[in-house]
Amino acid sequence: MSKKKIIIIGGGAAGFFCAANLDESKFYVTILEQNSDVLQKVKISGGGRCNVSHACFDPKELVQYYPRGNKELVSVFHKFQPGDTMEWFEQRNVPLKIEADQRMFPESNSSQTIIDTLTKEVQEKNFDIVTKSVVLKIEPQENQYLITTNTTTYVADEVVYTTGSSPKSLNLIQEMGHTIVKPVPSLFTFNIKNDTLKDLMGTSFPNAEVSIPKLKMEESGPMLITHWGLSGPAILKISAWKARALAELQYKFEIVVNFLGIDMEDAAELFKSYRSENPKKTIGSSKIFDVTTRFWHRILWLSKIDLEKNISNISGQELEKILIHLCENKMQVSGKSTYKDEFVTAGGVELKEIDFKTMKSKILPNFYLAGEVLNIDAVTGGFNFQACWSEAWLIAQDLNLQQS
Repeated sequence: MSKKKIIIIGGGAAGFFCAANLDESKFYVTILEQNSDVLQKVKISGGGRCNVSHACFDPKELVQYYPRGNKELVSVFHKFQPGDTMEWFEQRNVPLKIEADQRMFPESNSSQTIIDTLTKEVQEKNFDIVTKSVVLKIEPQENQYLITTNTTTYVADEVVYTTGSSPKSLNLIQEMGHTIVKPVPSLFTFNIKNDTLKDLMGTSFPNAEVSIPKLKMEESGPMLITHWGLSGPAILKISAWKARALAELQYKFEIVVNFLGIDMEDAAELFKSYRSENPKKTIGSSKIFDVTTRFWHRILWLSKIDLEKNISNISGQELEKILIHLCENKMQVSGKSTYKDEFVTAGGVELKEIDFKTMKSKILPNFYLAGEVLNIDAVTGGFNFQACWSEAWLIAQDLNLQQS
């Protein structure tokens, strides 16, 4: 049987993982990447350590982390899930470790390990990797595709489209007949100008709660004050789940922040029991809540309470002010900041047009799609990569079986 020609458009996580799992005795494979480097998102993920996946091994539980694509991914994860990802890398002498927050990283703590493993796997199969190759046109021919790039033309028996969510790549696939759900940013930080946060960049809160009353949405988790406003998992999660609604609000809305992550009544009890045990302390030197001294002093300043005031002399009214600033702090969000490098979008190819048993297009013959080009995205923590690995693995299995 003659070897088939496969062109993989996009040299990111999904494209490379698909190639790494293809049978080289059956295919000629060429990966086309428009940038000068492949696997760029893998390189910068997790602060350069590469957050490969997440230690959640039950597909039904795993899909709960995907605001878009959760129904479709159940069957995909039943065939290839984080446990399989661990095994795949371990078989290639790249053990993954699970951190306390369940995120998975290579034991080397370097994304280069993951990049080297994927590129080595592809090169050992003698597949071609062509960088600085911009796809301009894809034309269906009889049982094949003609792919025109900025430098040359390729003929493909099968196309694997793993371009990410760039507008150009979405336009190209739309021109070929696929429906595109308009992309909007997901996973972004909130820009806030508020005296509570001013000059406190880097201050973090392990168990904050954030709600958007207008959207009846609440999230909890670690939170961080940044130069622009607020970030951290609690903020990023809420931005992912409400990506479309927040775009409609043009990123202007009110949030209510509970820096402590406990009820106001419980906070009041903590305060009172601390006061009865430390009646002689000044309010400024009192360590009552799990917050930094600088932040505590800011709360007292906002509440117009002198730091030298004795804790026993704090009135009920003053305590209420403190607790409102800590547990029910209302702030206006005036915009968003996206991590340019780890940019994730909600939107992409309409999921009804994909067969999730194989990741094949229902619109175009012999055409597969995977990764961020699809209207699938997840919260932060290794989930977006896991979707790429699983979808790409399915494509490779389907192609390998077809040719057997």
